[in-house]
Amino acid sequence: MALVNFRREAPRPPVNGKMEALLEGASVEVMPRTAAKVESFRALFAPGTRVYIAHIEGTPIEEMLATARRLRDEGFEPMPHFPARIIRDAAQLNDWVQRYKGEAGVQQALLLGGGVKEPVGEMHCAMQMIETGAFDGFARLHVAGHPEGNRDIDPDGGEAEVMAALKLKQDFANRTDADMAIATQFAFEAGPIRDWATRLEANGIEMPVHLGVAGPAKLQTLLKFAIACGVGPSLKVLQKRARDVTKLLLPFEPTDLLTDLALDRPSNIEAVHFFPLGGITATANWIAEQRGHE
Repeated sequence: MALVNFRREAPRPPVNGKMEALLEGASVEVMPRTAAKVESFRALFAPGTRVYIAHIEGTPIEEMLATARRLRDEGFEPMPHFPARIIRDAAQLNDWVQRYKGEAGVQQALLLGGGVKEPVGEMHCAMQMIETGAFDGFARLHVAGHPEGNRDIDPDGGEAEVMAALKLKQDFANRTDADMAIATQFAFEAGPIRDWATRLEANGIEMPVHLGVAGPAKLQTLLKFAIACGVGPSLKVLQKRARDVTKLLLPFEPTDLLTDLALDRPSNIEAVHFFPLGGITATANWIAEQRGHE
């Protein structure tokens, strides 16, 4: 049963299999505390689904490891976050990597700077972690992308610094056999996403994109997370929705966004990554429904 149980809008018509193709290989993100509330991931997602495990500042590594072990035992592919700014040094990073590998068979990781303003130690960015060699031999490494920029990195609202950081990671991918991709912050409008995908190609960034998308959630919930996460101009999609009193009590779903992208999909968007802001079950149900409509 879906967690979102109020009235839904009628789904848009199928798009000749393109939505199903876009959702192929979709991943989802959990935190240890939310994963603990899920009775069975097998009841929600296909075996082998990649499940990112968000490492929020203050979460003990033991809880992260326990979540990764559980996901592995249930037949899923755990991909824990490694936020540089909450890791003291290369020794702690290596310890975490070895424990993940040894205790949960982890072979995939999302590397990012992390949302804390002041690093707890000498680690501060994804490239620094990569260069330690701690992830040598991993099957996949994902790094963060920001279709609408990141004001923590580019305070002027541009993207020079975030694009330069992606170029460094692309250079690493080019000179090694690392299987790398970009996992993005969520956005709510297809146009800016397409424009960003085009700029990546123009800058020689060939890593495939795993596009972040917010799963179904109450409008108030999405607005809260969007503002906290620094979502850019596409926030206007939610603001416009908020002005329509007939829709205030309905869940906001990513149907329009993904239908638009499915019909005219940038070639470098490889997969979709869901942030289940309205609940894991609601996101799982939405994915299943879209696949069922094709």
